[in-house]
Amino acid sequence: MTQTLHIIGGGMAGSEAAWQAAEAGVPVVLHEMRPRVATFAHRTGDFAEMVCSNSFRSDDDERNAVGLLHWEMRAAGGLIMAMADRHQLPAGGALAVDRDAFSGAVTAALRAHPLISFSDEEVTELPSSGNWIVATGPLTSGALAESIRQATGAESLAFFDAIAPIVYAETIDMSVAWRQSRYDKGETEEERTAYINCPMNRDEYEAFIDALLAADKTEFHEGETAGYFDGCLPIEVMAERGRETLRHGPMKPVGLTNAHKPDEKAYAVVQLRRDNALGTLYNIVGFQTKMKYGAQTTVFKMIPGLQEASFARLGGIHRNTFINSPTLLDDRMRLRMRPNIRFAGQITGVEGYVESAAMGLLAGRMAAAEILGRDLPPPAPETAMGSLIHHITGGAEAKTFQPMNVNFGLFPPLEEARGGRKGRKDRYKGYTDRAKEMFSQWLAGQS
Repeated sequence: MTQTLHIIGGGMAGSEAAWQAAEAGVPVVLHEMRPRVATFAHRTGDFAEMVCSNSFRSDDDERNAVGLLHWEMRAAGGLIMAMADRHQLPAGGALAVDRDAFSGAVTAALRAHPLISFSDEEVTELPSSGNWIVATGPLTSGALAESIRQATGAESLAFFDAIAPIVYAETIDMSVAWRQSRYDKGETEEERTAYINCPMNRDEYEAFIDALLAADKTEFHEGETAGYFDGCLPIEVMAERGRETLRHGPMKPVGLTNAHKPDEKAYAVVQLRRDNALGTLYNIVGFQTKMKYGAQTTVFKMIPGLQEASFARLGGIHRNTFINSPTLLDDRMRLRMRPNIRFAGQITGVEGYVESAAMGLLAGRMAAAEILGRDLPPPAPETAMGSLIHHITGGAEAKTFQPMNVNFGLFPPLEEARGGRKGRKDRYKGYTDRAKEMFSQWLAGQS
C-alpha cells in the first residue's frame, strides 16, 4: 500500500503540492486550519486564497522571468496556472484573475480528486514521523513556528508585508479617471483598457505625499524589527525614501494619455486594476499600506477620481515568517535534520504567488517520487524553477538571505553562442529559450 503524504497549509504552495502528488498516484491529506482557525489576512476557508494582489504578474514567457515560470508550470500540469487561466481578467500583459472564482475553482478541483482528503485540525508541532510538506506560508501559526524554531535550532527570519485596498468600481468618478493600460498594451480593446487611471497635478501630488507622511500608521510591538520585502513595500515606506519615489514607482505617469485632457500631461497617476470578473471591484495598484483605517480613507480620497470612493477592503499589514533555507534545506527541499519533512512556498524564502506555487509543485513531485521509490532531482538552474530552488537551497548567502522573486539574475549567464553579448531583449529571449529546452528535458525524464 502506498504511503500517505501529509501537507500542512492550503495556500498556493500546499494546493499545488497536493495536486502534483495526487496526480502521481500518492494519497494526500491536506491539513488546512481555516476557517476553524482564522488568520489576519484570509477571509474564507477556500484553498489558494489570494490575500494581497490579484495578479500573477507578467505573462510574457519569452522575455520575462515570471512569465517563463508561468510557462514551466503550465508545461508541468500545474493546477494553480490552469485555474488562473480559466478565471483570467483583462490586465494588459499581466495575468490577473477573479480572486474568488479562482480560489473556488482550486478548492473544487482538490475536493473532487479521489486521492486527496482533508483535515481542518491545526497542526501545532513538526511531526516526527511520516511524509510531510510544510507549506504554511508567511502566516504560519505561532505554535507551529515555535516548533520549527525548536527543531531547527535557528530563529525564523521575519519581515512585514502589506496588502492594498480594494475600491467599489461604481464609486470611482469616471469624469476624472479614464480606462487605459500603460502604453495601450494588450491585443484586445478590453486588455488595452484594463486599468482605471487617476491623474494628479504637481500640487495634488505634493499634498498627497504630505498627508501620507503625516498619517497615523500601525505601530510594531516592542522588540519587533520591521524589515520589508522590496517587492511589496508600503507606500509610506517608499515616500519616506524620497518625495519623488512614488512618482517613479507605482504612480509613474508614463505610457498614459488622459482621455479627458489629452494635451495635459499628468504629474503622477494612480492606477486601479480590476479585481473580479464582474468588474465591480478594483484594487489600487502598488498601494500596500500600513496606515490605520481612518487615515486610509482620508488620504486615499485625496486622489482625483476617488473623492467619493467606497472601499470593499482597506489595506493592512501583517508579520510574515520564513526560514533560512540555505542552511536548513537540501536540494530536494528536505529539512536536513528531519528529512521526512519538506518545506515549500513562501516560508522557504521565495516571494510571490507563482514562485510559491512553483516550489509547491516541486515539493509535491519530489515527495511523491520518493514515496514511490524514485529519486527526482531538481530542474537545472538554467530553468525558472531550477533557479529558485538553487537559490533557496544553497545559491543564496545565508547571512543575508531575504525573500526573492524569480528574476534572470538568478540564472547562470548565457554562453556567447546563445546571445550573451546581445541586447537585453535578445538576451532575455536567450534565457527563456534555453530554459524551455532544459525544463522540457526534465519533464521528459519523469515519463
